[in-house]
Amino acid sequence: MQLTVTDTEDPQIIRVDEGRIDAAVAIQFKDAVREAVSPATARVVLDLGAVEFIDSSGLGAIVAAMKGMGQGQRLDLAALRPMVDKVFRLTRMDTIFVIHETVDAARDGRGS
Repeated sequence: MQLTVTDTEDPQIIRVDEGRIDAAVAIQFKDAVREAVSPATARVVLDLGAVEFIDSSGLGAIVAAMKGMGQGQRLDLAALRPMVDKVFRLTRMDTIFVIHETVDAARDGRGS
């Protein structure tokens, strides 16, 4: 699972460099995100701009990564492609996460 930490300040930006988050990579994804998250930052933004497909295992992995974060830390999502955004909205996960239209909007703290 390829992740790139593009910003270590608050918010920390973690870019997912994969086209899919599904059952085949869900555990690796969750572990990679947990390893990448800095304990020193209050807000982490997961840049999903490259992700074209996500299934229920992928959703579960994102939730598990969020639950594995430290006390007082928050996981936001940014740059969701239309099909991924649709999955988050259909499953009502958009009520759990703050979803930003772009990474720049996430840096500024503007939700969608």
